[in-house]
Amino acid sequence: MTKPRATNQPLPSVVDRAITQRLETIGGLSERGPVLVVYLRHAGCPFCREAAADLRRQRQAIEDAGVTIVLVHQGTEEAGRRFFVGFGLGELHRVSDPERSLYRAMELKRGNLWQIAGPKVMVRSVLAALRGHVPGGVAGDAFQMPGTFLVRDRVITTAYRHASQADRPAYDAIACSI
Repeated sequence: MTKPRATNQPLPSVVDRAITQRLETIGGLSERGPVLVVYLRHAGCPFCREAAADLRRQRQAIEDAGVTIVLVHQGTEEAGRRFFVGFGLGELHRVSDPERSLYRAMELKRGNLWQIAGPKVMVRSVLAALRGHVPGGVAGDAFQMPGTFLVRDRVITTAYRHASQADRPAYDAIACSI
């Protein structure tokens, strides 16, 4: 599994200006405190569903550390709202990015066949399904890789780019890496 990597990169301007459904920019939020920006795959992905459930469980620890969570997704705003409300995350900041320009700006690549359907992915898919995170329809680019970034004062301080879609980061640990 990939490990979070300390970095000191400026937030790309397109991401800096990305506006959440609550009409705040990621850059502006990062000036008020650390922001955990979680880039998800698509709503039908079992690992995206697992990530939403993990965030729901870890949310209190993340917010207690003074970190704001922003969710970036490939769906429409309405589809994102429905998805996140279903996981009890509806009031979190979120950004709809169906064109995936924010993903590209953060160097989140499209996965290859090994990263999307390799043996590790198959085993983890079964485990995720056993926990109730079954696959659904694809709404977005099924090959888009996810990632998580901790941003403070418009600077990326920690970056986590998945080695495969099956990676399962500890969001609370990334959020507390400040």
